[in-house]
Amino acid sequence: MTTTIPDGQVVYAIGDIHGRSDLLTELLALIESDAAAAGTAAKTLVFLGDYVDRGPDSRGVIELLSADLPPGFDTHFLKGNHEQFLLDFLDDPSSLDGWLRNGGEQTLRSYGVDIDGLQDRHAPPMAWREAFLEALPEAHLRFLTTLELKCVVGDYVFVHAGLRPGVPLDRQVPQDLLWIRHEFLDSEEPFGKIVVHGHTPERTPVVRPNRIGIDTGAVFSGSLTALRLENGTRAFLRTAP
Repeated sequence: MTTTIPDGQVVYAIGDIHGRSDLLTELLALIESDAAAAGTAAKTLVFLGDYVDRGPDSRGVIELLSADLPPGFDTHFLKGNHEQFLLDFLDDPSSLDGWLRNGGEQTLRSYGVDIDGLQDRHAPPMAWREAFLEALPEAHLRFLTTLELKCVVGDYVFVHAGLRPGVPLDRQVPQDLLWIRHEFLDSEEPFGKIVVHGHTPERTPVVRPNRIGIDTGAVFSGSLTALRLENGTRAFLRTAP
């Protein structure tokens, strides 16, 4: 199958960030420099999700994404399962423990929530929710509640986790787009488009005939990865670990 994007366009897809605003700043500088050298008229950034949790500065990541990106780029922000953890907690505070077990504590601390005080007084989940909402800027909440689930550019589809084999693209369900692993990762069948995804960390980008994985475990490895696509070519930009 062909693997192109529209002529005169360059797309940069960015893998899982997980609270590493320092790496995001570094990678965006690399992308901005690369795009300037390319001189391409249409430039697009696609972020694959998992902006929050585990790393030290989820607030800084959301601030960068919502208000401080390089100029001149079209942008698509996809939802990751960790953004879903956060939103689920806001909808139903009883899910607090599950979020905390998956890195939510670091997100709350980055927003200045008094975790230690809440724990010391055995505060109920609703009190945690109220403290978080008080600390969460309205612009950040708006960003988190307007994330996309997928993005299609030319012969590529961008999602957080992957696609379910055998299901048409327009019938894929959010649960799979956010969470799927082995059924997708182990599949060798074509999906109609090359799937660019994150969610499953590897030491280096994974390139298969039907998919490209660019989660390089930034929060643990120090290496945040972007995939560059232009006129049938592929390249990777990465921060040094």
